[in-house]
Amino acid sequence: MYARWAVVVICAALAACGGRARLDVREGTGPDPKLPPPQKSLIPVVHVATATGWPAGETPDAADGLRVTPFAAGLDHPRWLYVLPNGDVLVAETNAPPRPRDNRGLKAKLQKLLMKKAGAATPSANRITLLRDADGDGVAEFRSVFAEQLHSPFGMALVDGQFYVANTDAVVAFSYTDGQTTLHGPPRRVAELPGGERNHHWTKSLIASPDGRTLYVGVGSNSNVAEHGMAEEEHRAAILAIDPASGTSRVFASGLRNPVGLAWEPGTGALWTAVNERDELGSDLVPDYITSVKDGGFYGWPYSYFGQHVDKRVPARPDLVASAIVPDFALGPHTASLGLAWSGANALPERFQNGLFVGQHGSWNRRPRSGYRVLFVPFAKGVPTGETRDVLTGFLAGDAARGRPVGVAMDSRGALLVADDVGNAIWHVSAAR
Repeated sequence: MYARWAVVVICAALAACGGRARLDVREGTGPDPKLPPPQKSLIPVVHVATATGWPAGETPDAADGLRVTPFAAGLDHPRWLYVLPNGDVLVAETNAPPRPRDNRGLKAKLQKLLMKKAGAATPSANRITLLRDADGDGVAEFRSVFAEQLHSPFGMALVDGQFYVANTDAVVAFSYTDGQTTLHGPPRRVAELPGGERNHHWTKSLIASPDGRTLYVGVGSNSNVAEHGMAEEEHRAAILAIDPASGTSRVFASGLRNPVGLAWEPGTGALWTAVNERDELGSDLVPDYITSVKDGGFYGWPYSYFGQHVDKRVPARPDLVASAIVPDFALGPHTASLGLAWSGANALPERFQNGLFVGQHGSWNRRPRSGYRVLFVPFAKGVPTGETRDVLTGFLAGDAARGRPVGVAMDSRGALLVADDVGNAIWHVSAAR
């Protein structure tokens, strides 16, 4: 009991520590973000918002010209979204699996307590739920368990009657018929994914190529900056390309610390990803980002960030640093940018056409806090152009996180859907009436 209280006291002390940012988040946003010198300290920045959920009747704040309403409530840690061709909405109710090697030592125990405060330590429901809005009023009047007894499921994709799920340790597949509300039978195992007892970044995102012949899976690193050695990072910090017919996989792009959201830009056909960058270099470093992904490209982690900015905590690899590709567009330090969705032919105001929506889960290690919002990044000729635009804000109220946005998706009627894993809700964003 004494040891537990000692950890709690130390945790509270750490929460009050850490250097304040010297730059505004917007200075760390865009194609050419400001990257000040690293701020190293014995105690890294810790500034966790307490997860509280939404008071009854309250919602996020929508930008001018938009309206936000609850699409579904009472979910269990909803993280990721997928819209089926018939308009049914799937939500992965999920959280981290048991990770005994990722919770060792005092630092790990403190981080576990801090994540509990942030609402990120609930047991995983291991379930995908189907939501149906048959009358088109922006509220799901029907729900069913689509798939259960999964293993920390995250990414989803449907290709030619095969419904693929990226569990934390494998891609699996079920047979699916249009309109089906529950999947039947055990899934077949398609391809193994990096998992294990540490499994530091456990989420595995998933997207199919336009022709359906390749599955792309985002796999995060097994550490912050390879402190456990590069042997534990095999096929991690990467996007994998998987042949679903044979189950073989290869590294499509590497040096991406935690690539989560995946989306296709239709004009160029490029694959884009949202990446969470490294920690413990201060409140101003390192900006998360979105970037187009090149086959065979290397993006720096762990040896450097934003091209040739060397991370001196890692053994030198000047050969790899020299080849590191500069990401396309920074999204601010520690914003935890996760969700990514192409705007498509949506029914929102014109300023939210032709670009990417980004769900920013929010910081736990920046002072002041960053993220806790949904952004729109406008595009022109296949690349980001201009400043980001707020879509939803108000998730953070003082020291309380009423919600934390994660996955984003366009529904079949052109509205934006946002998964909120602290509010346990899906938000429906449409044009104001």
